[in-house]
Amino acid sequence: MATNFFQIQSQATFLYGVLGDYLSQEEVKLVKKAYKIADKAHSGQFRKSGEAYISHPLSVALILADLKLDYLCIVAAILHDCIEDTSVTRDEVRNQFGDQVAHIVEGVSKLTNLEFTSSSQKQAQNFQKLILAMSKDMRVMIIKLADRLHNMRTIDAISKIEKKERIAKETMEIYAPLANRLGIITLKWQLEDLAFQC
Repeated sequence: MATNFFQIQSQATFLYGVLGDYLSQEEVKLVKKAYKIADKAHSGQFRKSGEAYISHPLSVALILADLKLDYLCIVAAILHDCIEDTSVTRDEVRNQFGDQVAHIVEGVSKLTNLEFTSSSQKQAQNFQKLILAMSKDMRVMIIKLADRLHNMRTIDAISKIEKKERIAKETMEIYAPLANRLGIITLKWQLEDLAFQC
């Protein structure tokens, strides 16, 4: 477990270094504040791989930092699972980081509960929700794409083949085309490559 702690700290430090190349010191401080809140909120939570859960939002934030997205997007990425999976509320996020971050985090949380099935009517309804989320703030969709990319990178932790295949199919049919439509070709290619491997 100690190794996991040092890996997480190293990951956070690396993220701050990447952000320091294009964000102001004040903006990086807000990202650090978000990390402290998320780290505390996710304390004791683990991914299927056995990693501390906080490694996931940090990885999502790093994917977005590589794309040089704004600090609001990075803060929201770090907090993106807090409202849904911890005791942190939307009001707490809003009080600490403002309405925009709270709105983005809430939007990502709503997208997390979407399930894509073979039913064409349900599929269309869910796709409409995605488009609606995109129209309110594109950063919601970009965080969701980065979230899916990290989940695809760690999909081997899922033991059920059927579940892996369902996730890979969603990735190919929904997420990779959305990344393409948004012009984020690097995410599209990575999503497709990982989906083909399942």
